[in-house]
Amino acid sequence: MPSSLRFALETVHENKLFNSRLVIAWVLMMIALITVLVRLMFLQVVNHENYTTLSENNRLKIMPLPPTRGLIYDRNGILLADNRISYSLDVVPEQAGDIDLLLKELTAIIALNDTDIANFKKQLRQKRGFDAIPLRLRLSEEDVARFSVQSYRFSGVEITSNWSRFYPLGVRGTHAIGYVGRISEHELDAIDKSNYSGSNYIGKTGVEKFYESELHGKVGFQHVETNVQERVLRVLERTPPISGKNLYLNLDISLQIFIEDLLQGERASIVVIEPDTGGVNALVSVPTYDPNLFVNGIDAKTYRVLRDSPDRPLFNRAIRGQYPPGSTVKPFVSLAGLEYGVRTPHSRTWCRGWYSLKGEKHRYRDWKKSGHGSVDLNRAIAQSCDVYFYSLANDLGIDRLSAFMNRFSFGKKTGIDVSGESAGLMPSKEWKEQFRRKPWYAGETLITGIGQGYSLATPLQLTVATATLSKRGQFRQPRVVFAAEDTSINQMTIMPTLHTNVTLKEERFWDFAIHGMESVVHGGGTAYKVGLRSPYRFAGKTGTAQVVGIKQGERYNAKRLAKKFHDHAWFIAFAPLETPRIAVTVIVENGGGGSHIAAPIAKKVMDYFLLPEKRSPQKGQEAKKGVKKIKKKKKRRSG
Repeated sequence: MPSSLRFALETVHENKLFNSRLVIAWVLMMIALITVLVRLMFLQVVNHENYTTLSENNRLKIMPLPPTRGLIYDRNGILLADNRISYSLDVVPEQAGDIDLLLKELTAIIALNDTDIANFKKQLRQKRGFDAIPLRLRLSEEDVARFSVQSYRFSGVEITSNWSRFYPLGVRGTHAIGYVGRISEHELDAIDKSNYSGSNYIGKTGVEKFYESELHGKVGFQHVETNVQERVLRVLERTPPISGKNLYLNLDISLQIFIEDLLQGERASIVVIEPDTGGVNALVSVPTYDPNLFVNGIDAKTYRVLRDSPDRPLFNRAIRGQYPPGSTVKPFVSLAGLEYGVRTPHSRTWCRGWYSLKGEKHRYRDWKKSGHGSVDLNRAIAQSCDVYFYSLANDLGIDRLSAFMNRFSFGKKTGIDVSGESAGLMPSKEWKEQFRRKPWYAGETLITGIGQGYSLATPLQLTVATATLSKRGQFRQPRVVFAAEDTSINQMTIMPTLHTNVTLKEERFWDFAIHGMESVVHGGGTAYKVGLRSPYRFAGKTGTAQVVGIKQGERYNAKRLAKKFHDHAWFIAFAPLETPRIAVTVIVENGGGGSHIAAPIAKKVMDYFLLPEKRSPQKGQEAKKGVKKIKKKKKRRSG
């Protein structure tokens, strides 16, 4: 075939191939164009409302406005829990990019410790990507200045101002007031998340936890317009937050401080209650700690020191400490004997220094080796005769004894408005069978009659029981908080309290138990020394609770035992005798005898309460300083 003809054929073939490709390309372009047009139609016509809404949401945001937490005052208006402006470094994760790189770069500008980073990462798992998460709280002015200079480098990171909890008196009254801390993962699951939007704190212990709903308030919101950098351009709508209620306590912080100073160097607790109202004037547990350490997250080292201390400063002995009540229960056991008719006020028991059950050789010893001789109810209480109460408990039986003691809050919670109360233990046959899987023995009834064995009570329970006895059966539920103030409507609400009565078959039975307690301090009883030259008459009862058991035939010798094995020292009292205004319980762990250690302390507390004219001018100075701080702060706010 000639070359010219071959060339012509190839040209025709190439033209056909080109034209076919051109047609295919044109068809594909048309299909693509139609697809785009259909998609545009779908987006702009069919789904117009939906995407308009999404577009608006990118421009409009709802920002939470956390409420201001309510303040806490003592009965005299002294500020115990305050709010202070502080600055925090907040991060919005979805805007911040690489979190690990961000933390590394921020550490070069602002000091971040392991606790800060650990808390941040924990919240990072709990919260949503668009929520602001605090990385570092309570920034100093220097920290704020350093970051502000380089803030342009960090997207999604900003410094915000917020209220932070502050306890002006530090360690004073901590176990009653409690403290707030960062919201944990467990707490986050239990609370109303919407009401805690923007809030970092929640009550952890004490009044702060029990009255969390009143103190927290209600979150507010504002609708804002933002630009592409998420900066607020203007506020479109605002629903203001409702501040938490202010709480006024029955607590007298001057008395609290006085007592804490009395107990310096001891592991001890004192509870003071007004019998007429149930108002808790003092709730002391020492050693104590500074609650300000916990507000923004305590560092691991400091927490370990507090947690592992043998003195257990974090432990609220007043409401959680469960101790054998010892002889402090004897006035109540004597009432049980009168109520069930197994004793009269004048029934006598011969005390030779020990008691044995019929047919048994084991001797249950009296604290007085030589015995007390013939004793009636009054002398049994005054001299704390163990043999009298061994015999009485045996005649009562454990079930009747347990049921009667329950009526005075032994073995059950008192219902105080502070979180974490323990119930103590008033044993019975049913209890032992259920929890120990063993039968009840008669000997266990005897030692229960003198407050030993399985019996356990908290200082609070004994104070409530003493107050009830002082008012001849009028039970008043203990209350730390007196009233709540709603500043939004300028309304003060008195907190309700439960009033019930413990009734006896004969009203005169109360007089016999109270007279016995009077004889303890004014009739030559075990604490007669604290009653000498007292300008007022009062009633009391000593108690010594064994920490370690003593073998049959041996005697207790404190000199041979380490301090931690010494007996606990108890004293309960109320005063004045005829018109009680104060009921008090003192326990000093490993303090020895109640008459030597606890009773003198209780007398000083009653003197401070009842005889203000004899107070030293130095007492309560820290509380007075607190009053001055409040006045100065109010002046600054009003200006």
